[in-house]
Amino acid sequence: MSILENIKMAFASLRAHKMRSILTMLGIIIGVGSVIAVVAIGQGGEAVLKSQFAGESNTIGLFYMPSDAEIESNSSALFEDAFTQEDIQAIEAIPEVEKVVATSTETSTVRYQQETTDGMIMGINQAYLDVQGLEIAEGRNLMAADFLSGARVAVVSDKFQEELFEEEDEKLLGKVVYIGGQPVEIVGVMESEGGIFSLGSNTAYLPMKTWQSVFARTSITEVAIKAVGTDELQEAGEKAATLLNQMHDEEDAYQILNMEEIAEGIGQITRIMTIIISSIAGVSLLVGGIGVMNIMLVSVTERTREIGVRMSLGATRGQILFQFLIEAITLTLMGGIIGMLLGSGTALAVSHFAGWPPLVSLPVIIGGILFSMFIGIIFGLLPANKASRLDPIESLRYE
Repeated sequence: MSILENIKMAFASLRAHKMRSILTMLGIIIGVGSVIAVVAIGQGGEAVLKSQFAGESNTIGLFYMPSDAEIESNSSALFEDAFTQEDIQAIEAIPEVEKVVATSTETSTVRYQQETTDGMIMGINQAYLDVQGLEIAEGRNLMAADFLSGARVAVVSDKFQEELFEEEDEKLLGKVVYIGGQPVEIVGVMESEGGIFSLGSNTAYLPMKTWQSVFARTSITEVAIKAVGTDELQEAGEKAATLLNQMHDEEDAYQILNMEEIAEGIGQITRIMTIIISSIAGVSLLVGGIGVMNIMLVSVTERTREIGVRMSLGATRGQILFQFLIEAITLTLMGGIIGMLLGSGTALAVSHFAGWPPLVSLPVIIGGILFSMFIGIIFGLLPANKASRLDPIESLRYE
């Protein structure tokens, strides 16, 4: 009997017992679907986390960490200004450096008329817009003239809209709000943050000179470097750290912080968690395999007389074994395909609502289907072997 005929007989047997076949496949469907969905969601989450930390610009950060001896001698060393404008200009002169992103952050009360709310106020330089960018939904972005003159303007997140205005139709754009007691005009409103990781925070972006004027401070809290090329990134960071240590007469207080390395570390954690959760989901595949073996044993018992007739007509034990093995593989393969569709659909739905790109990888899909076939072979061997070893005479007598 050919493979095609065996497959036809397998489908005929499944159609003859539709409900039993569906319930048997259910374990395989849930197992394969769960593994594919968990892996795809895990990979999507990993990609989002890594992009949040590393970013498309692939920058390298600088941070200031005084030594223990310096902290003991000066307890406020950790709270002193880490970077100055002179530091920024010195770093910009390094040949491997293309741009230096400088930011200063302070939490402050934002007031419009009688309404107040707290927000994170960020002072940025023009390089921030070139490297990180701000997505504007209404109004305009900060311009070069704003940075040069220290204009009292700001671009804010749309979260301020519901915090400061009771009327939904009242617009934030063009209003003058008070930040730290200083008037600032809203010239741009950012696009709404999307995705499962968006915090929806109140954030206002001011030109650096404006921020320093509002808070009467000259400090720059964070510095990131964009190199002329990715190959020069590490060298640019090391040169900048060395230069700052020399300028401030420090030993190793200024160090580099490669966000890509941090993102890779986070990626390893998410991959481990994905593997653990996938392994737990894979237990249902084992349960489904046991269900396949159980139903195939029942099928062998029910078809004992049929097996005896086939053997009396010349069917070999190998043909009988192959027939029942094909039925088990067909059962698990169909379950695997349905599970693949279900898992992929679930992963795509989650990625859509979470706001990250779908990452249903082809190797995972192929692996899931092949594994379901492997389950059919492993758990179908015992029933198939039992069927092939039946005595033809005893089988014909079976009622």
